[in-house]
Amino acid sequence: MSTVTSGKDAQTTDTLDFVAPKADELAALLVGRSRPPRPSALSASMTFGWRAMLKIKHVPEQLFDVTAFPIMMVLMFTYLFGGALAGSVSEYIQFLLPGILVLSVVMITMYTGMSVNTDIEKGVFDRFRTLPIWRPAPMVGYLLGDIVRYVIASAVMLTVGMIIGYRPAGGVVGVLLGVALLLVFSFAFSWIWTMFGLLLRTEKAVTGVSMMVIFPLTFLSSVFVLPMTMPGWLQAFVNNNPVTHLADAVRDLMAGNWPAADIAWSLGWSALFVIVFGAVTMRLYNRT
Repeated sequence: MSTVTSGKDAQTTDTLDFVAPKADELAALLVGRSRPPRPSALSASMTFGWRAMLKIKHVPEQLFDVTAFPIMMVLMFTYLFGGALAGSVSEYIQFLLPGILVLSVVMITMYTGMSVNTDIEKGVFDRFRTLPIWRPAPMVGYLLGDIVRYVIASAVMLTVGMIIGYRPAGGVVGVLLGVALLLVFSFAFSWIWTMFGLLLRTEKAVTGVSMMVIFPLTFLSSVFVLPMTMPGWLQAFVNNNPVTHLADAVRDLMAGNWPAADIAWSLGWSALFVIVFGAVTMRLYNRT
């Protein structure tokens, strides 16, 4: 039996034969020594940071926690406690705003762990580990992307505070120094949540454990009132709380002072978080 090939089929076959590379050409491509350069640690981290920003672009509802939440926190606590604790809203806002700024941004950091856990469930990390990149780049990228969220939250809260009467005696320089210290601490603090994101199995578990850790640290601090007004047994915890050192440092910087001790404590805590929880995070990441 003979097979009849139409002119169109013959033309297609000829075209495929023409463009198909030969076996020796394919082998030359596969064993070729010329390869693109390996990305640096900085460029890889920035790429993953941009990936985190693209998530916000495609799901803008993620900005709710850095816009509506900070506004709600400022207004609620200012008008709820202002008259009772300081006699007037205008006086209390001078003390409260730097503290509530610290509380809100530090609480926002826990969403990093949720993002990490979500990517693990989707299998994205399996692909990351096969890439010829600096190993910590995906984790650092998450944190770099979140810094933008922290800046937005800080800008929103300071704007609302200025509208309702906050006047930083330290001026623009004091405010920028306070926000910079807050960003450094938040970047370091976020390594705790990346550890939880890798360690726990579900996003709900990450949320629950994160709440249990972050609520005592933020509310049992000098954010709302001075520690000297608290019972002695509670002062022992509050005075050694890293959030207290950070809140006092940011408050004094924005007031035009230079709280060297609180700044040193805040930077020391930041270094400790990166060294301890960063190392644990990378160990878990390599095993996941």
